[in-house]
Amino acid sequence: MRKLLSVALTLCIAATTVACGNSTSQETTSATETVQETTSAESADETLSELDAVGDIEVEKELFDVTVTVPADFVGETTQEELDAKAKESGYKVTLNDDGSATYTMSKSQHKKMMDELSNNINTALTDMIGSEDYPNFTDIKANDDFTRFTVTTKSEELNLTESISVMGFYMYGGMYNIFNGTAVENVHVDFVNADTGEIISSSDSKDMAS
Repeated sequence: MRKLLSVALTLCIAATTVACGNSTSQETTSATETVQETTSAESADETLSELDAVGDIEVEKELFDVTVTVPADFVGETTQEELDAKAKESGYKVTLNDDGSATYTMSKSQHKKMMDELSNNINTALTDMIGSEDYPNFTDIKANDDFTRFTVTTKSEELNLTESISVMGFYMYGGMYNIFNGTAVENVHVDFVNADTGEIISSSDSKDMAS
């Protein structure tokens, strides 16, 4: 299973009580660290591939319920009985489909809770990046509500390779959030701002990665 896709499911499902029961904060921290480590080592083409695969997750919002269909790659060898046991703990319904995928049906309030927890997890991951071993020059990271715009404040006057590649992580966070929210996103924009001058020293757009 692809590493980033596994992490995506950990952040979006396993880190919530909606689709996989309760998880520990240690598991969530490990998942966000893996996103940071992995995206700093992979090419733009591979990251695009990963985002496309995460896009195979389908979210449909009905009048009262929300359904999330997870591809067979994520479900693995899990049986209907095992899925039912997890569903019973969290109060939602799940169906193992003939093609190996699994469809989770939850109330809108459960879906909102999932998205709130996902948002909190992403914001925690961003906070952990600030001044970290990988990003010692980052002093602040701000994102809008749907994670389609990020502003990274850095002491750097010119981005090094690790800082430049960090945009892939922001693209991944924005893509994951909007896929699980059932909202279309055409672009994730990232600005890097120098902490001393306040000037934008670099800007990146996920839509440009395909060119």
